[in-house]
Amino acid sequence: MKHFFVAVMSLIAFSSFSSLKTEKSIEPTVNKTDSIVVKQLFNSALSNGQSYQWLDYLSNNIGGRLSGSPEAQQAVEWGEKLMNGLGFDKVWLQPVMVPHWVRGEKEEAYFTINKVKYSVAICALGGSIATPKNGVSGQVIEVQSLAEAEALGEKLRGKIVFFNRAFEDTPIETFKSYGGCVDQRGGGAKVTGKFGVLGVIVRSMTHSIDNFPHTGAMGYGDIPENEKVPAAAISTMAANLLSEKLKENPSLKFYFKQSCETLPDAPSFNVIGEITGSEFPNEFITVGGHLDSWDLGDGAHDDGAGIVQSMEVLRLFKLNGIKPKHTIRAVLFMNEENGLRGGRKYAEEAKANNEIHIAALESDAGGFTPRGFSIDANGKNLELIKSWKSLLAPYGLHDIDAGHTGSDIGPLKSETITLVGYRPDSQRYFDYHHASTDTFDKVNKRELELGAASMASLVYLLDNYL
Repeated sequence: MKHFFVAVMSLIAFSSFSSLKTEKSIEPTVNKTDSIVVKQLFNSALSNGQSYQWLDYLSNNIGGRLSGSPEAQQAVEWGEKLMNGLGFDKVWLQPVMVPHWVRGEKEEAYFTINKVKYSVAICALGGSIATPKNGVSGQVIEVQSLAEAEALGEKLRGKIVFFNRAFEDTPIETFKSYGGCVDQRGGGAKVTGKFGVLGVIVRSMTHSIDNFPHTGAMGYGDIPENEKVPAAAISTMAANLLSEKLKENPSLKFYFKQSCETLPDAPSFNVIGEITGSEFPNEFITVGGHLDSWDLGDGAHDDGAGIVQSMEVLRLFKLNGIKPKHTIRAVLFMNEENGLRGGRKYAEEAKANNEIHIAALESDAGGFTPRGFSIDANGKNLELIKSWKSLLAPYGLHDIDAGHTGSDIGPLKSETITLVGYRPDSQRYFDYHHASTDTFDKVNKRELELGAASMASLVYLLDNYL
């Protein structure tokens, strides 16, 4: 799954080679056969689904899969073996070099008031440097935005900057709340490092008030090495406590220590499996998610769910004897979380091989109850997909409209390709996102299977009508 900061920064214009797409008639109206096929796909997923047991193995036998880690490599090997066993027409590994950041020892943090010590839960942000060996300690300045920190300027020197802007509670779509806060995680250290701060702590990206810090990617951009400072996320419960105590004791001292490190880039792979199209084998519909995850939990929702759902789409086609017109690919992208190298590599190789992609669907929003799809397409294709609402509504897929689709498929963007993001209910997603609570037990079997069936149904319709 995929986070908003990376998604926005990573949308790359894809060349117009896809305009070479073979001309063929487009029939915009679904028929009775389509209704029967969609029902069969849902029946198969709910009565004979495999996605939940796959996710069980990925989460509990392999676990967190940070890019460059041994677990990420185990996941690559697992995905390749699984898709070969499913009898897809072609399965292969696509090499890609990925960032290799390691967390090191468990982080430590506390603040003191009148010799009373308050221990708080933190975790290093992905890509951060370590603190000095003995940690850092200093007074805290609380801010609500990057602009506020920038305005304080030299007043920040020698201090620890505490970004404490909370999620907005009112948006129904919780990704809007995430998008309204994530810049402080991504850019807090970059903005304040030039003022000689000791470090940065950032309120975790979640509505929940709990003691589980949420990690995620941060960046230094091109600032000099001497301006890079350590950055950590602090749990929301600890953030509230710290903010409260700062009002009473503005001179309190905060201490934190982390030993994270960025190692040289490591070799890894996207894992790709496909079913060859019966009429247009050289035109592709991609369905995928990202195989990597953060290291605190086991990445069950972000994005183990998307991975197993994508493979299940192809399995459901085979199980139901559906022979697609176009070649359907399941792509397990590597390194969405802290680099997007897999998505970029896939698009680069597609361009180099003159591949024609007509559509791509991404699942990176958790394995919750299906709600619909977000679409990034030309006006004609957007309206075409929206016209399928009556067919999909009985399965809970009511929300079908224009919107952001996904980080890994973003680099494929062109004037002709139709990009789609699978959208499950988002209310619980940020309870677990990038935290140690993102574990297999938080995934409901039926919700996961409904999502796979929803994705398979849309791919079926895209294959027949685009």
